[in-house]
Amino acid sequence: MDKFETLGCQFEGKRVLYITTKNLDYIRVTQEIDYLQQRAASLTVIGSKSKSYPKRLAYVWLSLIRQSMRDVDVAFVGFSPQLVVPFFKRKLKKRQLFIDFFISVYDTMIMDRKKFRDGGLVAKLTHKLDEATIKSADYVVCDTVAHGTFFSEEFGKEIDKIYVYYLHANEAIYHPMADVGIEAKSEKKKVLYFGSILNLQGVDVILDALREFADDDRISFEIIGPISDKMQKPIQPNVTYIDWLTQEDLAKHIAAADLCLAGHFSGDIMKAKRTIPGKAYIYEAMEKPMILGDGMANHELFNADEKHIFVEMGNPKALAGAIRDYFEYE
Repeated sequence: MDKFETLGCQFEGKRVLYITTKNLDYIRVTQEIDYLQQRAASLTVIGSKSKSYPKRLAYVWLSLIRQSMRDVDVAFVGFSPQLVVPFFKRKLKKRQLFIDFFISVYDTMIMDRKKFRDGGLVAKLTHKLDEATIKSADYVVCDTVAHGTFFSEEFGKEIDKIYVYYLHANEAIYHPMADVGIEAKSEKKKVLYFGSILNLQGVDVILDALREFADDDRISFEIIGPISDKMQKPIQPNVTYIDWLTQEDLAKHIAAADLCLAGHFSGDIMKAKRTIPGKAYIYEAMEKPMILGDGMANHELFNADEKHIFVEMGNPKALAGAIRDYFEYE
C-alpha cells in the first residue's frame, strides 16, 4: 500500500471535481483541496460552509445534479462518500473516481459506537453501503495503513487500489511557540489533553488515571473538551476542565504544557488501534512530547523515544505510570 503522494500524477494537468459533504474548513477537507490545487490544471469544489449537515448535503446534491461532467477528468469525493457515490454513481463513474474513505459507517456505528447490534438489519445495511461505495471507486484513500488493510479485508477492495494519505496539522496555527502569554511558569508540571470526547479516544481511561494523582501537588492537568457529567470526572485541585477553545487559544495552551496526551486509549474498540489521533499530528507539529496508545496505526509514524511514549491501551495505571516515569517521579 503506497502513500497517496505517489498518485500525484493522476491529477497533474487534469480538470478535477472535488466534492465534500463535510464543512469546508474541516482539516481533512482543506488538506485535500490544497493538495489538488497544487497539482490539477483546474479544480472545481462542491461543498458548503453551512453548519447544518442536512443543509450541506442538500446543497451538494443539488449542485451535483446541475454539474456537467463534460469539463471534468477526475472526480474526487472527500469526507463521507457514502452520502454521495451511491446516489450519483452513474454520473461520477463517467470519469475516474477517487474517494476518501476516511470513515466507515459500519465500523463507526456498529463496531465503535455500538449504536446497533452487529449482525442486525442496520448493521447489514451499513455494511452494504460501505461495500457498495468503496467498490464503486477506482481508487480509495484512507488515513492509515491499518485502516486500508481493514477496509480491503472487510469490504473486498483490492489492496493495490487503496492509498494512504496521513493527516497534517495546520502549521499556520500549530507550530513551536516560546512565549504564549498563558500564565507564569510554575514549579508544577503541566499535562494536557484535548479532544471531542468520543468513545474510542478512551477519555474514561484518562479520567481514571487522573485519580492516581489526587494528592499529588507536583503535577497539574488540563483537560479540554465537552466532558459530560455522566463520565464522573474527578474533581481535584490539580485538574482544570475547559469545555472549548478556539484553535488559536488551544495552540497556546498546548505550547504551555510539559507533556501532552495523544491516545487513543480505549482498549476495547478496534478502530482506536487503527487510527492515529488528529491531536498527535498537532503535538508533533508543535514539537511537544506525547503519550500514545500502543496501537498499530500509531507505530506507522512514530517510534518510541523521549518524545513518543507508548502505553497499553485501556490501562489507566499504565498511563499514570508513564506520566510519573516521564517526570521521573517515584
